[in-house]
Amino acid sequence: MMKFKSTVRVRYADTDQMKFVYNGKYFEYFEIGRTEMMREIGLPYKVIEGNGILMPVIETKITYLSPAYYDELLEIYTLVPEFPKVKVHIDHLIRSLDRNVDVVEGYVELAFLNSKTMKPTRAPKIFLDAIEKFYKNEME
Repeated sequence: MMKFKSTVRVRYADTDQMKFVYNGKYFEYFEIGRTEMMREIGLPYKVIEGNGILMPVIETKITYLSPAYYDELLEIYTLVPEFPKVKVHIDHLIRSLDRNVDVVEGYVELAFLNSKTMKPTRAPKIFLDAIEKFYKNEME
């Protein structure tokens, strides 16, 4: 299993009238975790797209556990529990470091598309190689 951590501080613009983080923002936080994970394994989206692959979101789920508030520091845990085939499943957990509580948990699934045909394709070798290297390093 691949595991990554990143952090984000809640901005005032992220909150709603109730002074909680607006519910839709958590998907942006998931994206921060996902983007940083991809960068950390040496595969930023720019490289994937440069290799003719697009990764649209095809499914999401989120469970709200506790509100997050303005100026809190949140830790985003990003996990890839298994090797992808035609889609990649990424689990997320967001935790308030200030209050030591879980805020939300959920997942995002992304498909792999050939950018020329816009048709689904299997996970590209460049993606599998990057993930495989990480899994090997984690096992050592």
